[in-house]
Amino acid sequence: MKKLKTFIKIALSLALLLFVFSQIDTKKLIQIIQRSDPLWLVVAFVLFNLSKIISSVRLNYYFKDIGVNLSQLEALRLYYVGMFYNIFLPGGIGGDGYKIYLLQTHHKCGYKNLVAATLLDRLSGLVALLFLAALLWLGSSFAKFSELLNFSAIATALLAYPVFLILHKKLFAKFMTYIVATTFLGLLVQLLQVASAYAILKALHVESEMVDYLTLFLISSIVAVLPLTIGGVGAREFTFLYGLKIIGKEPSTGIAMSFLFFLITLISSAIGILFIHKPLRKVP
Repeated sequence: MKKLKTFIKIALSLALLLFVFSQIDTKKLIQIIQRSDPLWLVVAFVLFNLSKIISSVRLNYYFKDIGVNLSQLEALRLYYVGMFYNIFLPGGIGGDGYKIYLLQTHHKCGYKNLVAATLLDRLSGLVALLFLAALLWLGSSFAKFSELLNFSAIATALLAYPVFLILHKKLFAKFMTYIVATTFLGLLVQLLQVASAYAILKALHVESEMVDYLTLFLISSIVAVLPLTIGGVGAREFTFLYGLKIIGKEPSTGIAMSFLFFLITLISSAIGILFIHKPLRKVP
């Protein structure tokens, strides 16, 4: 069953990519990428990895609430190993599953607690994505197309965190100790990823209407959360293709942005192979 799901994800990713590339001028796409500024790409890489370091700090707070006391260096190594599993071994146990298995093996804190911590970590990131996407939407070219969508964006911006905090208290009561820190860090993580996307746009020499690209970046990140493709590959590009067409923009720059962001994710995830044999110290 797992192999079938993996096959479907790979097939869907490839199908979406082939469709996207059939709709754009691939020569222009290659030229845009070739002209990119390497210095800004390095900035984007640093900002992206800084977001992952902050993510590991946030997740470590959730672990502390269930009695898993990791050093921050251990939490960071484990986070990168999880990234490696998610990208390079999508058909296996998966990054989250690997972290849960390893922590249960070492700390015996219960699979239910570890699943809850991992799920809450994901939800913290998702609510920040929704909040920021709603704010950027209102300042983008998309806002002129639908009053209903604008109203939905306003409602999302106003209600995202109140609803999240209510659900946090009701469903994840044992994770309240560090709720202020984890909520703030969740927002900071996504702000750093937006900053990384901004740096990619600078690398691609985009100087105007950046809000439109950043809005689509956040929407594509939300779409990529859905477990339909491998690491969001294909889904991000498809979102950029149609999002930019809706506002009358040539999509090649957006596709290039999406490709470079995935490349940065890929290289960053490969760092996890350095720690894959010893992500945690032995517990006496």
